[in-house]
Amino acid sequence: MEQKLIFLDIDGTLTEPGKNIPPASAVEAVCRARKNGHKVVLCSGRNYGLLSPLLQFGFDGFISSAGGYIEYGGHIVYDCPMTRAQQDRVLKVLQENGVYYIIETRNHSYSDESFKEFLKNCIRSDANSELLRWQKHIESDQFTRPMTEYHLEPIYKAVFMSPGMDRLQNPIQCLQDEFHFCIQDENAHSIINGDLINKAFDKGTAVQRLCGHLDIAQKDTIAFGDSMNDLEMLQTAALGICMENGSMELKRLADEICSPFNEDGLYKSFEKLNLI
Repeated sequence: MEQKLIFLDIDGTLTEPGKNIPPASAVEAVCRARKNGHKVVLCSGRNYGLLSPLLQFGFDGFISSAGGYIEYGGHIVYDCPMTRAQQDRVLKVLQENGVYYIIETRNHSYSDESFKEFLKNCIRSDANSELLRWQKHIESDQFTRPMTEYHLEPIYKAVFMSPGMDRLQNPIQCLQDEFHFCIQDENAHSIINGDLINKAFDKGTAVQRLCGHLDIAQKDTIAFGDSMNDLEMLQTAALGICMENGSMELKRLADEICSPFNEDGLYKSFEKLNLI
């Protein structure tokens, strides 16, 4: 079989949202695929700090911050934080419109108490994987720092949450020239959550950039994801696969659907595709 470049989202795809231990079957699938000559790369909305605990399980490279930072074989392929002017503009607009947010630098995430209280009071067990991920991170306290500790490190992206679309209308209008609002599915309490991503990149352009860097044709790429921030990645890869536990909309748009992450979904799909 020709060498494939495989992209794996983390939360809801490789692991339980917010956790850092993949199922043993997924670790075995990655190991066996790499032994067969395939390249396996993490492609996540997480920043490097939140993603790094997964690197112990053996990956050829990683894409963090939804495409804003790429490393392969220990070398930086792409690095695109917001400019200082963009940072100031984003924070000002979100604050003025009462939108809750977390900012992500390369190594850390920062939030304030109002964000934590909003998430604590509104989250449900049937929320999308991104909301559940942040619930786990907030509860642990080790992954997010208080906003008072933020000292103007470069920001790669922001995570936003709003009790409805009304508060997001003005931020979208004000920032849409430079930023994409990647909105996840609404949950039963109408919490609108998602990622604010610089239009200079997304997970799809990250696939293209890494293919160019490695001189691998896009026809030899496979991507696995579960939420709407994986859409561009699944559309760009030659084969885009959504987990059964994923977003209904993403499942509708994906090329294939595989078993849930906690039912050996990755292993079964790798086996079906003759990667292992």
